[in-house]
Amino acid sequence: MNRMTRLLLAATLLWSSFTGLAAAQQDIVEASDMVRGGMQAIQMIDQGKAGELWDGATPATRKRVTRADFTGKIASNRASLGAPQQRTWVAVNRQVVADPDADTAGQYVSVEYETRFASKPEGTLRELVSFHLDRDRTWRFAGYVLR
Repeated sequence: MNRMTRLLLAATLLWSSFTGLAAAQQDIVEASDMVRGGMQAIQMIDQGKAGELWDGATPATRKRVTRADFTGKIASNRASLGAPQQRTWVAVNRQVVADPDADTAGQYVSVEYETRFASKPEGTLRELVSFHLDRDRTWRFAGYVLR
């Protein structure tokens, strides 16, 4: 192998390792960013904008539940609780899901909040907001659970 071929090969290997590292770093997400994103999603629900939240959700979420079912379920779950009085994040969890459906498989981050509502001042409920890293490498809303 002549000197020029070796240099080109070395440059190609270096470039491919650099771009692979850059792609891997795009998948890294700061917990604080996810906590803020989760709070924004919950605030949309507080403001009655669950439909807009569904509109920006992952394809898997939109396949699994219709917009009407999503907004209706949230409205019925939240109706008797009143306005949120206090909300604190308590956990951030990461998970990788293996699934034959490419829309469902991949990385998830869930943020859990402890929330006190006006009509339930004696106790708190947990709100869980989940995000999925879609195939286009964008984190999108994947779900909301109130328990």
